[in-house]
Amino acid sequence: MLRVAMRVNGAEVSGEIEARTLLVEFLRQHLGLTGTHVGCDTTQCGCCTVHVNDVGMKSCTLLAIGCDGADITTIEGLARPDGLHPMQAAFCDNHGLQCGFCTPGMIMSATDMVRRKGHDLDAATVRKELEGNICRCTGYHNIVKAVQAGAAAMKTA
Repeated sequence: MLRVAMRVNGAEVSGEIEARTLLVEFLRQHLGLTGTHVGCDTTQCGCCTVHVNDVGMKSCTLLAIGCDGADITTIEGLARPDGLHPMQAAFCDNHGLQCGFCTPGMIMSATDMVRRKGHDLDAATVRKELEGNICRCTGYHNIVKAVQAGAAAMKTA
């Protein structure tokens, strides 16, 4: 067993893990943070996206021990004390979700997209950037609108 320690959603956490424990398993099974979903185990669907040191990464193929000392943000840590993060609110306001399974990963990918690409995102950029995120319910139209609205709202937040 190995000891891993990291900051998750602003709190220092640690645990004993097997060397093969994935970050998504550590978050869900050891910490009870089940907002990060497992959809494919092969980094294809994006449901497991979290921020590792402020960079969006798919946690289903990251070893937890490789994140020792890292700062991790999950969907649970994105909200603000006074309410939803602007991107979360935009997904609600623009009907960017249906069943909700892909939504945490979409939101985490979208906030990383804004960090990398800025607040003024055209639909083509959003669609290209979300290629690694799969939604099995929608045609992505409302997701794209939600990301654009969330990006604009993040500018003033």
